[in-house]
Amino acid sequence: MNQMAVSTLAANIIRMSFGAELPDLTLPCPSMVHRSIYARRYPTVMVLPNGATINLSYHEPRRIIKLPLDLSQLSETERKARIEKRKPKQKIRIDDDVEDTFNANKYLKYMKKK
Repeated sequence: MNQMAVSTLAANIIRMSFGAELPDLTLPCPSMVHRSIYARRYPTVMVLPNGATINLSYHEPRRIIKLPLDLSQLSETERKARIEKRKPKQKIRIDDDVEDTFNANKYLKYMKKK
């Protein structure tokens, strides 16, 4: 995903958080919704690929929206490390061959008789 697509995706999410049109920035408080009746908005943090965050209100109850990272802009070692993290981890299989030499009759002398 190139930088243009990421910025377009971020702009679409911001546009969705404010409704159909972008707010008028000449108002004293552009983050406030100036409607008497409006849909429920939830506070959300949008994390850009470079790590920057934007606080916005979103129409779905999500805490964090993380935009995808563009792998073509990473170095070769970072790209390989990211791809390795995505692969499922292999489970280590341990065969338990425990030799049980416990003898309960050996400890009967310590038991109290009723």
